[in-house]
Amino acid sequence: MAFLFGCEGVHLEYPTKKVLDNVTLGVHEGDRIGIVGQNGDGKSTLLGVLASTVEPEDGLVRRTRGLRIGMLAQRDSLDDEATVERAVVGDTPEYVWAGDARVREVIAALIADIDWQAQVGTLSGGQRRRVDLTRLLIGDWDVLMLDEPTNHLDMHAIAWLASYLNRRWPKGTGALLTVTHDRWFLDEVANAMWEVHDGAVDPFEGGYSAYVLQRVERDRVAQVTEQKRKNLMRKELAWLSRGARARSTKPKFHMALAQELIAGEPPVRNTLELRAMAMQRLGKQCVSLTRVTERFGDKTVLDNVDWTVGPGDRVGILGENGAGKTTLLKIVQGAIKPDSGFVKIGKTVKFAVLSQRLDELEEMSKYRVTEVLSRYRTRVVVDGKETTPAKLLERLGFSSRHLYTRICDLSGGQKRRLQLLLILLDEPNVLILDEPGNDLDTDMLAVLEDLLDTWAGTLVMVTHDRYLMERVTDDQYALIDGKVRHCPRGVDEYLELLAERDAASGSGRTFADVTGRGGAADAPQTAAPAAGTSPMLSNAELRDMKKRLASLNKKMGTAAKRVEDKQAEMDAADPTDFVRLGELQAELDALRAAKEELEDEWLELADALSVE
Repeated sequence: MAFLFGCEGVHLEYPTKKVLDNVTLGVHEGDRIGIVGQNGDGKSTLLGVLASTVEPEDGLVRRTRGLRIGMLAQRDSLDDEATVERAVVGDTPEYVWAGDARVREVIAALIADIDWQAQVGTLSGGQRRRVDLTRLLIGDWDVLMLDEPTNHLDMHAIAWLASYLNRRWPKGTGALLTVTHDRWFLDEVANAMWEVHDGAVDPFEGGYSAYVLQRVERDRVAQVTEQKRKNLMRKELAWLSRGARARSTKPKFHMALAQELIAGEPPVRNTLELRAMAMQRLGKQCVSLTRVTERFGDKTVLDNVDWTVGPGDRVGILGENGAGKTTLLKIVQGAIKPDSGFVKIGKTVKFAVLSQRLDELEEMSKYRVTEVLSRYRTRVVVDGKETTPAKLLERLGFSSRHLYTRICDLSGGQKRRLQLLLILLDEPNVLILDEPGNDLDTDMLAVLEDLLDTWAGTLVMVTHDRYLMERVTDDQYALIDGKVRHCPRGVDEYLELLAERDAASGSGRTFADVTGRGGAADAPQTAAPAAGTSPMLSNAELRDMKKRLASLNKKMGTAAKRVEDKQAEMDAADPTDFVRLGELQAELDALRAAKEELEDEWLELADALSVE
């Protein structure tokens, strides 16, 4: 694989912290690298150094001549006075960008709900983020560097983004570096991982799952090594020296090793035991919704919904941005009364809510952490063991010095963890979490999950973090078109329901919907078609074309997967077996031809829809 760019002996430190210490890294064609590490350890700084937006104190940054690097920073540099159209496509002529199927796909997938002519300065933070991501993705780059690309995206958009990045470049070309706390996304797009910690960057093979496996193995080896070191026997030390070198040459970690590492590990939680404990605290009644309807203006958020949350249930709510998930949470806790229907809340229910905002802590911002903890009980029981709030806070990543820090001086992630602890210290029996993973790095997310595993009570959670959703909850429900639908197969089933809905109703996001270019509503209803042109399509024909477009999208994905599988089979074949290679090449050519036919048909339909 050809070298693209990298750094050599890079050193960078700030007055209070050494961020990068003699770091040497290289990125080659075909690399898809996920970057993880604790908040503040230097992940974004590393991206900045490699992109040449941050100057290191020592060392070199090298790149091949003419390399085009696109960077998505955590803060955009969009012009507030510009329209969304200008921010996305700039001065590029309309016939150029509107005629590009890839550009149309990105615009329709990410900013379908944003006015194409709106000023950037009037947009919310999440909308600006999506406009900036759209601007980047439609560009022609050899390398993409993405800093938290999944922020402000719902699960549907995150799944699309992962699919798009996986097919953006032909196999073995281009390069992707992404900093994100979304572990499902990392598993989907990354073939290597970099862990940034203590001024160093450790490389790992594979996606997030492989990275976790290798970290567990590394920690196990370190523990064994420390155990042996304490034994002071010369023979044992000599054996250890040889064994450590042998282990470090192991190239990959396979499933057999994974099974060996987790053989003695109990299930993450005993569901039956937790439900029994919840029944004792809650009784048989938790929350029940009967024929509940809620509207905002002309939009029906909940449409005659019947739904029950029982004692000990661990429920995840899925839905697109704006579907009404937060409204449903407020109705469940009795914060708002629905337009019609009944909400029955058990007499023993005690709610606690972790909201997206940190307003609850703002009132205590001038106090130190230890002063706030002193208002609560000095002893709490977690996982059947008695402990103190301070010890529980240590479990959530706080050191002893943080206990004397003022609330206003804590980071966003620290505030969120402290807020969760204070909620648990109130001893609720129904916990409602709205995006609990915000501002948390991957290690802290694992700590949060471990803590929630031991909590005996009813849990209702909304999050766009697919990994967190599937890890913490036992049942997932989708809020689609005002209905609450159970998804026994989890997020995969939810995404399938969205695809079926869009295909059946023709409501899929289209390029014409976003830009308003050539929409049927723009043409005079009485105008006759010009000579030599096709008459305007009827609504039924438009719906049929959109269904075909959605179907073709699925077929194109399947065709692309078949081409990749056949290419992999050819790569693995015996290079001296020319007969077999010839057969595989013929099969590969046929698959590519079929894929191109689908793409041509898709382009024709997309062009027809954009014209209409």
